[in-house]
Amino acid sequence: MTLEGAQVLGVAELMPYSNGLPRNIVQCLEDFNIPLFLSHTIKDVQSANGNLVGITIAQVDHNFQFIEGTDKHFDVDTLLLSIGLIPSNELLDNLHILASKTRGAVVDEHLQTGMAGVFSCGNCLHVHDVVDFVSQEGALAGRSAVKYLRHELKDGGDFIRVVAGNDIGYVVPQIIRYSDLDDEGVVLKYRPKRPLEKIKVLVSIDGKEIKKVFKPYAIPSEMEMIKLKKDDLVMGNELKVEVAA
Repeated sequence: MTLEGAQVLGVAELMPYSNGLPRNIVQCLEDFNIPLFLSHTIKDVQSANGNLVGITIAQVDHNFQFIEGTDKHFDVDTLLLSIGLIPSNELLDNLHILASKTRGAVVDEHLQTGMAGVFSCGNCLHVHDVVDFVSQEGALAGRSAVKYLRHELKDGGDFIRVVAGNDIGYVVPQIIRYSDLDDEGVVLKYRPKRPLEKIKVLVSIDGKEIKKVFKPYAIPSEMEMIKLKKDDLVMGNELKVEVAA
């Protein structure tokens, strides 16, 4: 909008931290001196003769309730709203394939859904912040589909359920079929629920730690990954990814 000649007066973010990538904050806001109002949202919209003429934003508390005396008014003719990405999964809904916290399907390490021969990847599976990871998932889904057509993927069998623990929003895949795992192992993708610094991310199976990763920081807008080798895994009921308390 700025490059096209608009005067952008500010960006309001409901959360106390930015849901955008750090590089986007620098390149799209700070480089153009556009203020970012954290913990703020729209309180009122003013119009005249059917046209937008102004908005009022205000700060919110931890319960997302407006804080009295924090109103900020702007004379504007344009208001843009960002509501996030919602995967288009009507096909999966019609097939009655189980959905998860990501609003996508529950998949195994081959990105196969609960219906044999149906695979899911990219933003259809969970929202990505970097397109490279979408391409990687697409390639994995394609290779897995070939394996399925060659009858190289086993149906059923024992599996480990993958769950998100303390301070983790979600983990993909949600199922690991141990008997079907190849030598490459599996890559767990996850997002923290909130910005964190100097943390230990623990991976455990039925309460027994199998891997620990140190992170200088982690933020919800950046997807994190942990690679597990086949030798790292043991058969169990539940694999948990969590931030050490």
